Amino acid sequence: MKQILFSLTKPELENYVDTFGQPKFRAQQIRDWMTRGAPDFASMKNIPEKLRNDLDAVAQTLPVRVVKRLQSSDGQTTKFLLELHDNEQIECVLMRTTYGNSVCVSSQAGCAMGCKFCASTLLGLKRNLTVDEIYSQILVAQWELRNGTGTNPNGDPNNNDVSHIVVMGTGEPLQNTQNVIGFLERANRDMNISWRRITVSTCGIVPGIHDLVSWGRPINLAISLHAPNDELRSKIMPINNKYKISEVLSAADEFTNLHNRQLMIEYILLGKKDENGETVLYNCTPDLAGDLSDLLRGKNVMVNLIPWNAVDERDFASPSGNAVHRFQDVLIQNGIHTRIRRERGTDIGSACGQLRLNNNKDKQKCN
Repeated sequence: MKQILFSLTKPELENYVDTFGQPKFRAQQIRDWMTRGAPDFASMKNIPEKLRNDLDAVAQTLPVRVVKRLQSSDGQTTKFLLELHDNEQIECVLMRTTYGNSVCVSSQAGCAMGCKFCASTLLGLKRNLTVDEIYSQILVAQWELRNGTGTNPNGDPNNNDVSHIVVMGTGEPLQNTQNVIGFLERANRDMNISWRRITVSTCGIVPGIHDLVSWGRPINLAISLHAPNDELRSKIMPINNKYKISEVLSAADEFTNLHNRQLMIEYILLGKKDENGETVLYNCTPDLAGDLSDLLRGKNVMVNLIPWNAVDERDFASPSGNAVHRFQDVLIQNGIHTRIRRERGTDIGSACGQLRLNNNKDKQKCN
């Protein structure tokens, strides 16, 4: 296994370059390149070529390595498949928007939550990610912004810094709470990303939400709800058998009241195919929209409606655009703040876990 230089302290890196007969200042040059997200030693133009070649043979810069990079046709979304030192793979997504550059990061390799609509959990949970492994995803995106070919929708060629973080990729962040918190502390300190531009999404790990309350930072909290009652939610989200909706929302209220922040409710809209092959609504009928309105009435929430991004291995279907808007209309009529999430990167499989899953299937075909 190659030595990961990003994980070395400054004295350790100085000692490491000394073994190559190099002066200590080379260590700082290498660190400067890594904090910019340099994916390899060939990028380090002020490092002697011989040292670059010597390092490349025995070391790597970041604890993640880009395996695949997919760019959407509009140039605004870039998805990365990243490989870790133990050959596990994760994903992160860079989204260039009019309000800034947002990166969706993974917190685990795989996922144990077992949500019935999701690709991330199909391969199971492998392990938690370290602080360095989560933070490096931001550096990969930052390098892409400064050296890639994407399109910024606001037309500003100088808008090349990561400004927003969403911990909503592969894995359940609040099963890896301390490393996620460590990552966010570093992103706030070293990249100057405001707490109010950071969102952590959870399917409802109540003790983890309490940990965020104790931590005390005014980040944004998102709850993946996807059903307005326990019976339906338990069918599609096994975690609901442990933490009921009332418990999850009570913990979320405690967090949002502490910081006077609006709670984000994530709601994936699902259909099913009937015996005639027609799509029928599953969790997004007008009646269920009414139930969701009753559940959330009086709360400071914003409901983010997400049309399902199809996964071949899952027994669901995407509802029609009319069905999506009918569901939203009921929420609006009941005074619930809501929006339909703009679909980004559908041509590159930007839903969580799709790229990792497809790459695993490709490897199985080759074996």
